[in-house]
Amino acid sequence: MSDEEQHNWKFAQCFGDKGDSDDITDADIISAVEFDQTGDYLATGDKGGRVVLFERNESKKSCEYRFYTEFQSHEAEFDYLKSLEIEEKINKIKWCKRQNSAHFLLSTNDKTIKLWKVFDKSLKLVSENTMGGTTPPPAGGLTLPKLTHHDTIVAAVPRRVFANAHTYHINSISINSDSETFISSDDLRINLWNMDISDQSFNIVDIKPANMEELTEVITAAEFHPQHCNLFMYSSSKGTIKLNDMRESALCDQHARVFEEAEDPAHRSFFSEIISSVSDINFSHDGRYILSRDYLTLKIWDINMDNKPVQTINIHDQLRTKLCDLYENDCIFDKFECTFSGDDSHVMTGSYNNQFRIYDTQGKTDITLQADKSTFRSKRVNNVKKMGGARMDNMDFNKKILHSSWHPRENTIAIAATNNLFIFTEQQ
Repeated sequence: MSDEEQHNWKFAQCFGDKGDSDDITDADIISAVEFDQTGDYLATGDKGGRVVLFERNESKKSCEYRFYTEFQSHEAEFDYLKSLEIEEKINKIKWCKRQNSAHFLLSTNDKTIKLWKVFDKSLKLVSENTMGGTTPPPAGGLTLPKLTHHDTIVAAVPRRVFANAHTYHINSISINSDSETFISSDDLRINLWNMDISDQSFNIVDIKPANMEELTEVITAAEFHPQHCNLFMYSSSKGTIKLNDMRESALCDQHARVFEEAEDPAHRSFFSEIISSVSDINFSHDGRYILSRDYLTLKIWDINMDNKPVQTINIHDQLRTKLCDLYENDCIFDKFECTFSGDDSHVMTGSYNNQFRIYDTQGKTDITLQADKSTFRSKRVNNVKKMGGARMDNMDFNKKILHSSWHPRENTIAIAATNNLFIFTEQQ
């Protein structure tokens, strides 16, 4: 792959604190980013339990977003039975397909999933009243109060709360292509829910051993197939991806297919199992390919070939010699997300130094961009930093791009960099 490929990616917008201060409130750190199916709306969730929505500014020719609304999705709770504090941090946000003027979206923290309805609400005021009015009522009659439109606000109300179904922390939610059901996964179980029923779910995957001392792997992510409502996949900390068919049995213990690559003995080390753990998985929009991310690599799998990926992309191979230091500072456990472009021709994932990488699925281009405050300031000269592979001694492990989303219909991407949301777009 060539790092010198010319590209037309430009920085477009930055939301959040644009100052140089390193004093960042933990609650402001963005923990989830998601475009809706049209790309006209964009949602972010943060560690403070808030969800912020942005809408496309149609008055501008370029791709530009503006603030739409903000609401408190989750609050910090305390589990008195287990003496555990449950964080308000938003782990995932998923938009439901729009069916009327209102928006519906699912948001989850570690334990509770909520279905939110976001809609334009008309505020009305009483304009005429016989009591205390300045104009006297007509003789022998009453003036009925009249309501008149005063203002329109964007309201957000929780329509369903899906709770008490997960013993462990929820890491994924995925809405089915039938729009009627969704799955939620934690470390050991995956549950199937109906959108209309909040007090009952079906356990469809359970990998919890009878004796917890025999536990060898955990579930790291799960996703429904984009076209076939009976298929879903989940990934594990052992580096495997399992494709399941819900038509086979009620409890999907027997996977239909397992995607796994044999480990290279030359690279075997104490850290092998940690770095092979899959942090994120995604189907391509046509459902033919699977994109998976582990600590050092990005892999593209053909759904019809499970013995090896069709393409393996090294994200930051230079870190392979520094795994001991990364283990000491816990960075080796960072969970990077990955995503396909809207037309499945490119893939994107994050790295350190606030860098993110865009790859052509044919292996022709490798573009590294940086979502940093310096990018915002350099907008005056319409410049985007195109980086080569960062040197180890310059790498800032506190600045990392874990969460990102790609516009479903055009080459526009949303990047979460600590407490800032960056929008980049490719100019034609």
